[in-house]
Amino acid sequence: MSFKSIELFAGAGGLALGLEMAGFETIGLVEIDKNAANTLKNNRPSWNVICDDIANISSIDLESHFNIKKGELDLLSGGAPCQAFSYAGKRLGLEDARGTLFYHYAVFLQKLQPKVFLFENVRGLINHDKGCTFKIICNIFEAEGYKVQTNVYNAWDYGVAQKRERLIIVGIRSDLVDMMHFNIPTKHGYKPVLRDVLQNVPQSEGSQYSAHKRKLFDLVPPGGYWRDIPENIAKEYMMANWYLGGGRTGILRRMSMDEPSLTVLTSPSQKQTERCHPTEARPFTVRENARIQSFPDEWQFSGSIGSQYRQIGNAVPPLLAYEVAKEIYKGLERVECGSYHLSRKKVLLNTSNQQSEITATG
Repeated sequence: MSFKSIELFAGAGGLALGLEMAGFETIGLVEIDKNAANTLKNNRPSWNVICDDIANISSIDLESHFNIKKGELDLLSGGAPCQAFSYAGKRLGLEDARGTLFYHYAVFLQKLQPKVFLFENVRGLINHDKGCTFKIICNIFEAEGYKVQTNVYNAWDYGVAQKRERLIIVGIRSDLVDMMHFNIPTKHGYKPVLRDVLQNVPQSEGSQYSAHKRKLFDLVPPGGYWRDIPENIAKEYMMANWYLGGGRTGILRRMSMDEPSLTVLTSPSQKQTERCHPTEARPFTVRENARIQSFPDEWQFSGSIGSQYRQIGNAVPPLLAYEVAKEIYKGLERVECGSYHLSRKKVLLNTSNQQSEITATG
């Protein structure tokens, strides 16, 4: 049994890989960034990768373009970057989202009416613009005829050696809610740490710290940060940040082999959110970040080193995507099974009625 999916804002393929692992057949992926699109094409030549602005694609006849009728698509997936909405007339509907990238995701949903959709984003979306953005998004999903289920997942619970939270909304089309239920994936019993994923990592390019910064990180123990070095040295490095409140635990932060990574970022060296390698005074390499995100070693990233870091940092961890997609797949199987038995029941009923008529006329 094969279920078809279309993915929007596909990036470097973290979500698509998870869907593939769960058994989905991808019939289209839309991604505007040329390097990310090339990553998808080079790793999966058979995938229908569309490198274009989603605004151009959402405006065309999607049924003809993807050769699928409205209502037949099994899954629409993706995560649109979400800007603040307009609240035009406070309708809290699709028109309020016009001009945003999410609007085009909603247009795809409206035009194709897939059986299920998966929408992922950062956890902060829930409170974005005092919760108004999230409210409009959920209202639009429900107005398009879907029952939505919202959950925040930590990738560390699902085999990823990283503390990374993602908001995932799964919507089931209203005519299928009696047959299909989405079950939250069961958390793994073991939570991996960096030691589990940083063994025998393939060689790759990586950013480097300046000589001065390397000397500073030589003073920081694994699992430590700025508080673990002499105060006068930390104060000189932190400058104005020294006088700010809060823990500022991201400054001069060094990872430990015995803990998961903090969220992999789009840039390997940001002063407020540093992630130094546990045993060497340097950032993680491209391939190390890919391992931490749970990408397979054979998945190659295109473009400059900066682009590769961004693609990896923006991705959904494939193993997290797989766990969610697996449960969606199971739900669709139940729908197919229910439809089959319903069709068979109708056939048997019609056959029985025909036999009764033959008997009566005979």
